[in-house]
Amino acid sequence: MAGAPTTTPGNALALLTRSQKIILALAIGLSILAGILTFAHANEVLIFVLAGTALAFLAAVVGEATEQVGARLSPGATGILQSTIGNLPELFVAIFALRAGLLVVVQTSLIGSILGNSLLVLGLAFFVGGVRHGTQTFSSHLPRMIATLTLLAVAALVIPTFTAFLHTPASGHEDQLSLAAAIVLLIVYAGSIPLSLSGGPTALPKPPELEEEERADTQATQQAPKSEERHIAWPLWLAITLLTISGVGAALVSDWFVEALTPATEALGISEAFTGLVIVALAGNAVEHFVGVQLAAKNKSDYAVSVILNSSLQIALALIPALVIISLLPGLTHLTLVLSPLLVVAVGLAAILGAVIVFDGESNWLEGLALMGLYVIIAVSFWWG
Repeated sequence: MAGAPTTTPGNALALLTRSQKIILALAIGLSILAGILTFAHANEVLIFVLAGTALAFLAAVVGEATEQVGARLSPGATGILQSTIGNLPELFVAIFALRAGLLVVVQTSLIGSILGNSLLVLGLAFFVGGVRHGTQTFSSHLPRMIATLTLLAVAALVIPTFTAFLHTPASGHEDQLSLAAAIVLLIVYAGSIPLSLSGGPTALPKPPELEEEERADTQATQQAPKSEERHIAWPLWLAITLLTISGVGAALVSDWFVEALTPATEALGISEAFTGLVIVALAGNAVEHFVGVQLAAKNKSDYAVSVILNSSLQIALALIPALVIISLLPGLTHLTLVLSPLLVVAVGLAAILGAVIVFDGESNWLEGLALMGLYVIIAVSFWWG
């Protein structure tokens, strides 16, 4: 547009809010520090903590940059882009862990990501929203659809696991069975994409009140004093640049994180299973988790439930089966869908409890407390391995 101001690299940072600048600075600073300490062969526990924290802030940068790119697309396409690119830190950690032979860490971290979203974060969102606003209501159509697809993903874990442990005629062929199940899950995921693009039942909705608030923010941006923090759309080049930098950074930090993982957990006396289920799983999503909770606190329960449950679904329906196929590459430990029975029971209980709670389209603080309680019980059960 003629006469429109041009954004240059010199004034690009002015478009970032104060919180965005802090997150970006922490992501860069912690990543650089983790790299320096890694090459200096410093204390592994310190590297492990710094790299894990850096991953959390890098994931937040990836999420924000992806949202800015997606703002130029349809809501359905934005949801697909966010769910796909948003899992980059977890993908990199899993690949480097498979290269290091840490199969237990990979399996537990993937299941831990599902449990962290569907139990801990959803429970916290319901608890905070319930305490502040009482019983909250939301459209149950999308959550029911997500619950159905999540149960399918759980079934894809249950069948190979029980095939192995019950010594059925298919035992001994778990690799082929896992590959077949992974392909089926990816086909179902691919089938959900056209529906998402068309705004169908698997699309990530944007409630009317959120759209109204965004329009109000846009109008207020022109009149607000400079000291007031407002979210301003980034130019496309800035969003892509930060997305690329944070993606590369996530890959590097993931390598350092995994390299320090085993000696750090041994020094701390923490089992690999607990490390993967809780620490690794939360490291890639810690900062982003607050988004769903903040939405619930603002009484935007439709959007909060959709964001949180979609994150779990993308891990179960896309990331896990994709890693099963990627693990066939040379140099990587082969990942199958045969898990420990306790892991399968844990994710199954989480899927069932979540489906029961969201089925009626209502939530309260007690239901949130129940979800968080199940997460704590599961986490404690893996403390010893």
